[in-house]
Amino acid sequence: MKRILINSVLAGLGLIGVFYWIGTETSGSVDYNADVKPILNKHCIGCHGGVKKAGNISFLFEEEMYRPGKSGKRAVIKGDAEHSEMMRRILSDDPDERMPKDGPALAGADIATLKKWIDEGANWGLHWAYKKIEEPEVPPIRRWNNLFGLLGDEDEWARNEIDHFVIDKLKGKGLAHSPEADPRTLIRRLSLDLTGLPPTPEQVQAFVNDPSPEAYEKAVDRLLADPGYGERWAAMWMDLARYADTKGYERDPARTIWKYRDYVISSFNHDKPFNRFTVEQLAGDLLKGPGGFPTNEQLVATAFHRNTMNNDEGGTEDEEFRVAAIIDRVNATWEVWQGTTFGCVQCHSHTYDPIRHDEYYRYMAFFNNTRDEDVTTETPTLRHYETGDSLAVESLRSWLSRYDPVKAESVYRFLKVTEPKINSHDFRIGARSALLDSKYMGVQDKGTAFGPDMDFTGKTRMLLAIGTAKKGAQMAFYTDSTRARKVAEIAVPERGSPWRDSILVINLPRLSGKHSLFMTVRHPTAPDDWVVIKWVALQDDFPGGDEGLEKEKTYVQLLSRKVLNTPVFWEGEGETFRKTHIFERGNWLVKGQEVTPAIPGLFGKLPKGLPANRLGLAEWMVARDNPLTARVAVNRFWEQLFGLGIVETLEDFGSQGAPPSHPELLDWLAVKFMDEGWSTKKLLKTIVMSATYRQSSATTPEKTAGDPENRWLARGPRVRLGAEQVRDQALAASGLLSKKMFGPSVMPPQPEGIWLSPYNGDKWVVSQGEDRYRRALYTYWKRTSPYPSMTTFDAPSREFCQSRRIRTNTPLQALVTLNDPVYLEAAEKMADRMSEKGKSIEEQLAWGYYLLTYREISPRKLAVLSKVYQDAFTEFKSDTTQLKEFLVNSQKKIPAQAAMTLTANVLLNLDEVITKE
Repeated sequence: MKRILINSVLAGLGLIGVFYWIGTETSGSVDYNADVKPILNKHCIGCHGGVKKAGNISFLFEEEMYRPGKSGKRAVIKGDAEHSEMMRRILSDDPDERMPKDGPALAGADIATLKKWIDEGANWGLHWAYKKIEEPEVPPIRRWNNLFGLLGDEDEWARNEIDHFVIDKLKGKGLAHSPEADPRTLIRRLSLDLTGLPPTPEQVQAFVNDPSPEAYEKAVDRLLADPGYGERWAAMWMDLARYADTKGYERDPARTIWKYRDYVISSFNHDKPFNRFTVEQLAGDLLKGPGGFPTNEQLVATAFHRNTMNNDEGGTEDEEFRVAAIIDRVNATWEVWQGTTFGCVQCHSHTYDPIRHDEYYRYMAFFNNTRDEDVTTETPTLRHYETGDSLAVESLRSWLSRYDPVKAESVYRFLKVTEPKINSHDFRIGARSALLDSKYMGVQDKGTAFGPDMDFTGKTRMLLAIGTAKKGAQMAFYTDSTRARKVAEIAVPERGSPWRDSILVINLPRLSGKHSLFMTVRHPTAPDDWVVIKWVALQDDFPGGDEGLEKEKTYVQLLSRKVLNTPVFWEGEGETFRKTHIFERGNWLVKGQEVTPAIPGLFGKLPKGLPANRLGLAEWMVARDNPLTARVAVNRFWEQLFGLGIVETLEDFGSQGAPPSHPELLDWLAVKFMDEGWSTKKLLKTIVMSATYRQSSATTPEKTAGDPENRWLARGPRVRLGAEQVRDQALAASGLLSKKMFGPSVMPPQPEGIWLSPYNGDKWVVSQGEDRYRRALYTYWKRTSPYPSMTTFDAPSREFCQSRRIRTNTPLQALVTLNDPVYLEAAEKMADRMSEKGKSIEEQLAWGYYLLTYREISPRKLAVLSKVYQDAFTEFKSDTTQLKEFLVNSQKKIPAQAAMTLTANVLLNLDEVITKE
């Protein structure tokens, strides 16, 4: 009966299929994005696009394509290919007229596509990534081509909606899904993906022995709650934030910014909504915390964009490198959150996507008013006070609030971020003065200098960061010149070095209006000694009479404290507000039209109610109508799990980027991500709970031939571990790994002679105790000399944002895992663990293999490892002088220990060990 039913259904469906085929053969219009845009990008836009507009014709913007060119003729006339100048030129036999110029003629199929498109009305199409995200329908598994579930096991195999989209695509490609991976492989994959660390033998055994249907979900929940989860995903984010412990460029001195890394780890562990995570990093300084001032956490978050490089080299122009940092921030923001190659718009309109040259600078205007100015001190910085001083700061704020809430907030702001102030590189040079090291104003005996115009109205206090090497220096201050009013005179504090400063509060007479500050120095006892000014700020005095004077002393004492400083954003306003101009052809020295903050016209305008500043920009970027942010985010997390994004080019969702392999799945995930409160943990759980993720990574010749890159997901992911994971796994398996979290970066062992720091003599001092064995995330990162074993495994230098690491396979990677001091020490400890398990050498070797792969070793591999051990044992026994040199950390300097260590070293280098399967 069932056979009769199936045959009847097949016959009926056969007729449906015939009618369906006839219908599709006779219909179908040309799609601009799928059919036309690739032809224009390849053959036309090089001369008629964002960079060049030969003949005043551009195919980049819709309105320009239909406009008459220099000849007066229209390149495209809607509905009339015959009279469209583009088609006439393409079909011309005249070599001076035929297009593409100086290139091969278009293929016949391309010409037919363009002709049909124009005749159909030349309808413009918005690129898929710039369209609003709409939730797609989930494809049903039960459909006519599998007899509504009677054929195949897809209905039983699928575990959530992801699998429906994947099955639908596999069917179209003639591929089939794979069975679920074995439990041990699956729990290792899951642990490495969610926490960056392998599971312990106990965790593996507990998972294998749990017969409940919820066993896998319980493992997922446990790993998502593990503190290592935040560290694993923070490691990914560090590349995007271009996090480093140094400033970059030639001098590349140290930078203290590790509080930002702690913020990222905590944000992931607490599942901070991704939209809030975004807003805090882009505009945390503009948020209002308790009391109306941003919290320390919100300020530290803005260090995302203070990770840009800072050029401390002498002779450089601070403004040039301030602008370079702003440009980097603009480009990184677009790459991280919008997946768009925005950098080329700095010099001209986008080559392939409809973004105009001036729109780059309108967008840059959002970032152009942060107070950082490429100064050596990296101000503004968040001052982290010790507990007692923090209480004093709050007490001072509270006391001032009783008299003058506005004054209370300005004092609190200055105590926290030391803003607003004027950096001395803005001063003008006079007699016997110079901008020392191109950073700070220095004045010698009988010298003069000019400050910029400042508003003195209501300002009766001048705060000054100043210092000199020897005592005896006197400094006088005038309004505008020596012929104007003398407003103050001070004895400059002796600091032993002009680079060390004291903060002074100087009383000023009441003045009004703007004046420049004219300064003179007298230092007869040390005429060649420099008096160095770092910054100046004008403020009003404290209220409260005598008590106020005492509180002002407390204020100066707090400002003078040596505290931990984290570079952060602070928005300039009033006198520190900057105008933004278009840079002609990207040259920061050639300024064109003034512009105001705006998003590219492609996306419309900022929604009503949002301020035209970084906070408004950040809120727009995570608004439901933004077409890119959620897509780009879920694609990035997907790539981390599967090794290949749904859009392979994580950094480029534009028309020249790779098209999505599963566009409907991408949009479904993006909608779910937003609708579930931008929860990263919920997103990751949805993905790893799918049958698609749980598939075995084993392949067949047919699957490899049909899908060599596993783009269509007919099997599970098989990907080489990342640089941090390779190292952390070796430490974890050997029992050396420290679980200590947070704090300053550490310096684990690395080969000698890597660091050369001629400017300041910095040296790589190997950390002691458990800091030596902390996760790779905490390794000190010097941009000009990153940790060598990680760069060998494709980690970037972090001079700029990098969305994805292109995996390579080179002999150098094997040399690292075989010879690097970290891996040799791990091998020694691994040998100890192996020796404690099992009575025979074979049992110990099998245990070592299991500990790294959670698979039983094959007899063939065990035989190879046994030979390695025996050969090494014979070698060390015949020449015991090698033992001391080889067993650097082990107390047991005997041939058996050395042979086991060498074999453990081989195990750590196996392909299945450094690969997630």
